[in-house]
Amino acid sequence: MQEVGLVQHPFWHNLFRRSVTLESTIADLWLNTALFDRIARRHCETMVPNMQLRQYGKGEVIFNQGDLGIGVVMILSGSVSISSNGNQLALLSKGDFFGEVALVSDEPRTADAFADQDSELVFFLRPHLIELLEQHPPIASQLMLNLARVLASRLRASNDMLNRTPDSEL
Repeated sequence: MQEVGLVQHPFWHNLFRRSVTLESTIADLWLNTALFDRIARRHCETMVPNMQLRQYGKGEVIFNQGDLGIGVVMILSGSVSISSNGNQLALLSKGDFFGEVALVSDEPRTADAFADQDSELVFFLRPHLIELLEQHPPIASQLMLNLARVLASRLRASNDMLNRTPDSEL
């Protein structure tokens, strides 16, 4: 008996399966972060097209301590090192985000960030958050509440780390 190969015709594909696009991948990654907790997929997907995508080569500076920030950055691929005064604070990878203070403050960056390996990053910028606040206050309010929780969590972790560090190392 000879097997007959099935020809995939667009008409017969699963109509209910979401196609995997770059935008849906970015939305999936954001939705798995504390920053987008309780944000509906459809709302996140409407924000993604406004986000900026940028590639960095290994060792390339993303921003320096003291630079003015304009938004939060999420890692789509690769890894990013965060350091301050020559001390590595974190090594982040796919799905991690950093620089979130810049969503609400135009203060200088508090650390350096550089690509630890070739990386693709997604930037969610403050002007887009402001636009979201004007056009969709309930969604933006949830995002701001999430941001406050993230900042509080990171502050708590920093305080814990300082409390464990001997005074001679401070």
